[in-house]
Amino acid sequence: MIAASHRQTLSAFGNRHAAAGLALLTLTAALLLVLGRLAIYPPLLQGWLLAFAIWSCAPVGSMNLLLIHRLTGGVWGIAAAPVLRPLAAMMPLVAIAFVPVLATLPAVYPWAADPGEIKPDVAAWYLSQASFILRAVITLAGWSVLAVIFASGLGGRLLSGLGLAFFGLTISVVAIDWFLSVEPHYVSTAFASMIAIQQLLAALAVLAVVGIANVAGRARSDIGKLLMLTLLGVVYLTYMTFVVAWYGDLPHKAAWFLKRGTDTWAAVLIATFVIGAVLPFTMLLLAGVRASRAGLRAVGVLLLLGTGLHFAWLILPAFARQPAVALAGLGSLVILTASSMLFGRGLAFGGKRHAG
Repeated sequence: MIAASHRQTLSAFGNRHAAAGLALLTLTAALLLVLGRLAIYPPLLQGWLLAFAIWSCAPVGSMNLLLIHRLTGGVWGIAAAPVLRPLAAMMPLVAIAFVPVLATLPAVYPWAADPGEIKPDVAAWYLSQASFILRAVITLAGWSVLAVIFASGLGGRLLSGLGLAFFGLTISVVAIDWFLSVEPHYVSTAFASMIAIQQLLAALAVLAVVGIANVAGRARSDIGKLLMLTLLGVVYLTYMTFVVAWYGDLPHKAAWFLKRGTDTWAAVLIATFVIGAVLPFTMLLLAGVRASRAGLRAVGVLLLLGTGLHFAWLILPAFARQPAVALAGLGSLVILTASSMLFGRGLAFGGKRHAG
């Protein structure tokens, strides 16, 4: 069974659907890289970062769920594997998608455009372009190797434990690098943990939307409970970040929240809370919803919408041309989603071919 799963994953890279998805993503990334190097329309790269933040959650979260299940076991992981493994196998695509950002850092990050934006010791010892790229390459390479191994069903418990430790170390760094350093004066110790749990939530939400039809009985209920648990984790860490900043009463932290407290962004935050937290959590409290395919699909759709709105609230206010960045982000998200759907169809095609 493991060997068949390994062949299924590898075969996806050779069939036409996977090749089409990979080609679409690669060509788009190459075009953005050229436009970024020529300094043509910076909102394109800024929107790409926003779309990357949303889209990458499911592959990264799926990789982590596979690692967690390899350590802990449970029927939910077996039932979820047909969705989690193809999603995790997309991690090399995540690495490719981040290349345009790495190649055009000054277009996205103010500290890269002007090192004077940050303290000299921070610029010298941590937040420089060379060290940023090095950390990103190590992280994306490591995640890609882990994801492909466990998507193929080849990883053991020792490797899963080491992999989770590696993820804990790297996400603590790159979540701040990639997303929080668009405003380098704001620091949050809980931010990386919140992003990690958001990734788990997004992966489970995709599972609820596209794979719950093949999950029945106790496994379906367990997935509903996992959705509830991860949702609570995201809400708790987001709320506590605000509470700690409020109690600290520090000007740079207050400025970050005030920028996101205007009428428009307050409305986005309220919509995020209602659509991405209150409604799905209320639905998940009902045992009938957790046992229902349609109910879990609806919860998954709400959570994915909430994830997108949450990242928009986190990242978009950092940029001057917010409508343009939002439009570029939406277009980028469509391209990234289309690429992953083609690639995922290639995985499914490979599995059917080997099953036959």
